[in-house]
Amino acid sequence: MGFTPTYYHCHAALGNNKLDMVGKSIRRYFSKEGVDPFSTCKWTFHKVAGLDSPIEAPAQWSREAVEVVATRYFRNETSVRQLFHRVTQGICSAAIWQGRITKEQGEVLADELSYLLIHQMGAFNSPVFFNLGIFETQGKAGNQESYCWNFESRQVEPRSTGLIRPQVSACFIQSVPEEPSDLEGLLNAERRLFGYGSGSGSNFSSIPAKDERSPNGEISKGLLSYLEVFDRSAQEVKSGGTARRAAKMVVLNSDHPEALEFIRWKVIEERKARTLKAQGHTGGMTGSVLTSITGQNSNNSVRVSDEFMTRAKSDKSSFEFELLNEIAKAAWECADPGLQFHDTINRYNPLSKIQSINASNPCSEFMFIDDSACNLASLNLVKFLEREFEWSKFQQAARLFLFAQEILVDWASYPTYKIAENTHRFRPLGLGFTNLGGFLMRIGLAYDSDEARCTAALIAAVMQATALECSSQWAKEYGAFADWPTHKDRTLQVLARHEQSFESLKPNCKIPIELQNLFAKVLKQVDENGLRNAQLTLIAPTGTIGLMMDCDTLGIEPEFSLIKIKELVDGRTLRLVNRSLPESLLRLGYNSEMISQIQEYVMKNGVTTGAPHLQSCHESVFDTAIGGPGARGRRISVSGHLKMMACVQPFLSGGISKTVNVSNDTSALALRDVFIQSWELGLKSVSVYRDGSKLIQPLCVEC
Repeated sequence: MGFTPTYYHCHAALGNNKLDMVGKSIRRYFSKEGVDPFSTCKWTFHKVAGLDSPIEAPAQWSREAVEVVATRYFRNETSVRQLFHRVTQGICSAAIWQGRITKEQGEVLADELSYLLIHQMGAFNSPVFFNLGIFETQGKAGNQESYCWNFESRQVEPRSTGLIRPQVSACFIQSVPEEPSDLEGLLNAERRLFGYGSGSGSNFSSIPAKDERSPNGEISKGLLSYLEVFDRSAQEVKSGGTARRAAKMVVLNSDHPEALEFIRWKVIEERKARTLKAQGHTGGMTGSVLTSITGQNSNNSVRVSDEFMTRAKSDKSSFEFELLNEIAKAAWECADPGLQFHDTINRYNPLSKIQSINASNPCSEFMFIDDSACNLASLNLVKFLEREFEWSKFQQAARLFLFAQEILVDWASYPTYKIAENTHRFRPLGLGFTNLGGFLMRIGLAYDSDEARCTAALIAAVMQATALECSSQWAKEYGAFADWPTHKDRTLQVLARHEQSFESLKPNCKIPIELQNLFAKVLKQVDENGLRNAQLTLIAPTGTIGLMMDCDTLGIEPEFSLIKIKELVDGRTLRLVNRSLPESLLRLGYNSEMISQIQEYVMKNGVTTGAPHLQSCHESVFDTAIGGPGARGRRISVSGHLKMMACVQPFLSGGISKTVNVSNDTSALALRDVFIQSWELGLKSVSVYRDGSKLIQPLCVEC
């Protein structure tokens, strides 16, 4: 497709116009010269409920993917090609305007990104699809007050046209003022974020307990009274202008005076919900039950130290022991709170000389300093699987998405001056992967196996090393992130942890020869050049974009169930059938007739247990998080979940969004053990979900 930049020409060329290595290497790897990337697949039209016009989409996309994209991301569009053209043109024009690439290279970059998107090889976070390119294609400037980087004055400046420089980051972390009367600023910033489709997290430990005085003498109304105000505010704002609920994270340190009340908050509200449902109020994602209780618009986490966990594990007379018991009981009853391990998180903090990491975004994958933002992208692992995993293809896709994300850092707008400033100075990115469970199933590996963990760890290591290589080269050409000399030693210490973890893989994992020295060269480059970005990788939940890419599984999760029902926030449901099963069976040696009979059995029963022809040695390949209908089917053990996280975490800058699914009959005491094991394995955070513990459950096998 020909590429026409729509607004870079309105501004003077900026920067020194030197092209970094990623710019120079923007060549046609996936696309071909003179071939419209949108012509590389067949297109068809779909009728989508609630939309007047038929929707054009690639023929290989499922109906579920088309419906999700059309109802969530379309802005007066009727074709997926229009959506992706809007997004890729916006990215490339921004890159040209910043002087990072030429117009000719912009044409190549647009084609490459378009190819990746239409073939479901990767995707940006939702705010990119919500907001990018709206002004250029539809002339809508918006009137949202925001802050963004001015390339000419070289400073952050306010502006009131939110869609000219759009909000494109999904993840935000905001600081909380000590004075309760100052909370209105945070409240307003959250509302602006939610309105454009982003999520926000904060550590509220600075709020004084009830009747305590703030530093200025103000008497506090109590932590929960303020959190309820924030919760009601989030309830009123629909994410990105759609039916999607706002997303927020509330973190509280374990030593806050009202920690126990915070832990029990959602327990009490969940009991109210069940009472209301029993009295005839409507349940579901849009029912009156949800709108009648508080605390349902945030994920809650308790922040604990190594010292806390040491005492909680062994000293039965300690406060920590009792508090962890209360956390486990609450998580058993309503799935909240989760735990965040403060010291583990900060051992990987490259900016520890200026600030500790105190909070996360709503799903706990973006863990960075306060008042910062991160735009995400995720690669669909299944799409890089031919006869074997295509490492070079995976790395090139990573480079392209990383380059686009880097461009968006300074092109985007932010709700506060401080967020805009910190994001410009430290430039955190969040590249990750998704569909790990589906990928492992397709190659015939059980999720809970050493071979699967080695594979996942190696993929994460390659992704991180590739990202470091890109960022180091950008630092050479355009400068490292702010105050690099101050942070260099600490950053190199953090990266050395990645290298040590990679070396520990070698005795037990089969690593291709070309990847044996993955980190040695990269760390030398970082030592010489610095890093452009203080964070590069994480694993996001990839909810909506995972459906858009037809992923069987999301993020690092295993398959939930071979057949599952997803309830959407608009009241509709999707019946999702696993697509990995036939390819997995083929790779395992089954013939077409056997595969057909096994598939027929699964469609009828929801599990492979008892399926004809299936050999016992292959049963574990099809283990799922929840088993299957009626508690049938094999389910992945708790340790299987935790060990997978533990093998991937050492290679990520950020964290992992992951839910540890446990059966309905799991005890609160067992959940306490899950928390302890998570800390011992070196995870940065953990959340658990006991099947059926909440009245409203968006994903189930029998709804």
